[in-house]
Amino acid sequence: MNNGEDWTERTYGEAERAIGYAFKDRNLLKTCFTHKTYANVCGGEHNERLEFLGDAVLQLCVTEKLFGDCKCDEGKLTELRKQYVSKPALDLAERKAGLMRFLRYSGGERNVSGKTPSNLFEAVVAGIYLDGGVEEAKRFLARYLTEIETENYKTMLQEFVQDRTKSVPEYRVDFEDGTYRCRVCALGESAEGAGESKKTAETEAAKTLYLKLTKRKNK
Repeated sequence: MNNGEDWTERTYGEAERAIGYAFKDRNLLKTCFTHKTYANVCGGEHNERLEFLGDAVLQLCVTEKLFGDCKCDEGKLTELRKQYVSKPALDLAERKAGLMRFLRYSGGERNVSGKTPSNLFEAVVAGIYLDGGVEEAKRFLARYLTEIETENYKTMLQEFVQDRTKSVPEYRVDFEDGTYRCRVCALGESAEGAGESKKTAETEAAKTLYLKLTKRKNK
């Protein structure tokens, strides 16, 4: 939804079914899905304050779950939490819920790329928390949030290369058509990666090259 288009009664119902929760305050529900670009053009409140709250609610719910489920030390708990609250994990959760199709925004799609999906997911978490309490927020998270591996492949690749040579991996990043594309070279091999941010593109390239090099070593 964009360019001033407002929600209909049908939209409210479809959004609530996607979330799996019926809001008592439907104005709050609509605010969850209102991007700053829409509010700047059409007025009303946007969802950035809800994103701020949602991040804290998300951290608390995940931390509490891990504390109860995992009998490991603080360092491991911290790493596990990163796997649930990272941008890739939130992007995946948003896609599973299909939230972006309800987003009210203005202008082109470039205005709602990057962190918009993960921010939207956090805003919805906050909205559910404010409207229905923490237990409803936990139910929503249990339905959609999935652990994502967050190994630091750039560090792993650099350590692997430096164990065998004094050089370091060489990264080249270009930006075209709204996407970052990275090529990394080391030990006579290369690999490519792409993503919505430079960091994501570099990580994807590093992961591909690291797996290629370690597979070659193990042959």
